Amino acid sequence: MKTLKDMLAEARQVVPEEGPEELSRRLRAGEQIAVIDVRDPDEYRDGHIEGATNISRGFLEFRIGAAVTDPKTPMVVYCQSGLRSVLAAKSLRELGYTTVVNLKGGFQKWAQSGLPVVKDAPLTTDQIQRYSRHFLLSQIGEKGQRALLRSKVLLIGAGGLGSPTALYLAAAGVGTIGLMDGDVVDLTNLQRQILHTTADVGKPKVESGARSLRALNPDVNVIPLPMRIDVDNVLDIIKDYDLIVDGSDNFDTRYLVNDACYLAGKTNVHGSIFQFEGMATVFAPNEGPCYRCLYPTPPPPGLVPS
Repeated sequence: MKTLKDMLAEARQVVPEEGPEELSRRLRAGEQIAVIDVRDPDEYRDGHIEGATNISRGFLEFRIGAAVTDPKTPMVVYCQSGLRSVLAAKSLRELGYTTVVNLKGGFQKWAQSGLPVVKDAPLTTDQIQRYSRHFLLSQIGEKGQRALLRSKVLLIGAGGLGSPTALYLAAAGVGTIGLMDGDVVDLTNLQRQILHTTADVGKPKVESGARSLRALNPDVNVIPLPMRIDVDNVLDIIKDYDLIVDGSDNFDTRYLVNDACYLAGKTNVHGSIFQFEGMATVFAPNEGPCYRCLYPTPPPPGLVPS
């Protein structure tokens, strides 16, 4: 009769392992990895790796097909210490999943290494009702809504592009919004900059913008940044955010934001508009060109109106 020790030894012969630092590096590099947490739901709620799918060990063989449809998908499996997960990984390989790795030391080692841990707070009754339409969407669901509530987005510009963007980010439940703009509201802004009202004329845009966003969704932590972004502050400001949205209206800022996001490995969502024409582009690190790659040099001053 096989002992547990024998079963673990057999599993380790066929299942490769990698440490927390290696998995963290791969995730930061944007590799498409399915991370499966095989612990019980109460363990998962107490803390887990960002983006991990929780399928407790007893249901793994029954539910993995819905979570990972392509058996060639790279997969990392973990439990609390790495023991349950190495046995789970062996079972997955026997089911035909060809690229399964066990997280050495499990979640315990991940947390001890100082790597980021997600701990989900229970949604309130009001939050469940507010985001109920998101829960109906398979692309979001409760898991996606929790990720939105944990996310941090920096919005550069609270004008014609920034206004609708800020309102939709807040309405969707993005947990932290950094609102950056050094201008004040002008009467000529109001026919398009819907974040502000007539009573806000003469006031800083980030002040009126923050007030509007908080009124729309009190879940959102709005950080007003009443300044212009420049070469001296850009890297320090963007480091605390998951995503950068560039709604600026000048080429100097666009190139500066692009270069800083490239250096910091941050995704840059860029938008621009002229009269009735507009465009939006996502510049994701290691997934395609950046803004400067497409447009190596800015146009001469005055050639393109803002």
